[in-house]
Amino acid sequence: MPSSYTAPGLDEAEASKVRDALQNRLVALLDTQLTLKHIHWNVVGPNFIGVHEMIDPQYAEVAAMVDAVAERIATLGGSPKGTPGAVVSERTWDDYKLDRALTHEHLAALDHVYVGLIEDHRKAIKISGDIDPVTEDLLIGQTNQLELFHWFVRAHLEDKSGNISS
Repeated sequence: MPSSYTAPGLDEAEASKVRDALQNRLVALLDTQLTLKHIHWNVVGPNFIGVHEMIDPQYAEVAAMVDAVAERIATLGGSPKGTPGAVVSERTWDDYKLDRALTHEHLAALDHVYVGLIEDHRKAIKISGDIDPVTEDLLIGQTNQLELFHWFVRAHLEDKSGNISS
């Protein structure tokens, strides 16, 4: 349903395209937020405490990203859909498979989560960059932070030659 307003300088068709890209990101970030807390609760084995404590700040930052994306959708005249049903029905990827597992197993799986999340954030940056530089800036900042978290994860998986084991 078209909104009755959007941000000044954007027409409804442009705003709708950006809102759709943001809704996709909202679902992905909500899914990632839940996945991070799930990992936090279920990680065991060598380096447990380091990984357990590394995940909580990532969870908190992704939660802040969720809020920022939802508020941007609303600013553009949309209604962000953040219900559990929306996350399940709108996501296009498989659910996280691991429950209680070793640190290395969770980090290898989280590596794949971050790859997909970052690749799709970059797609949304391209969409918004042609239309709305404010949304583009929001997504660029989030991608910067997500890439840092991804590096933290990969540093646990990487050997001295730079090879990633998964």
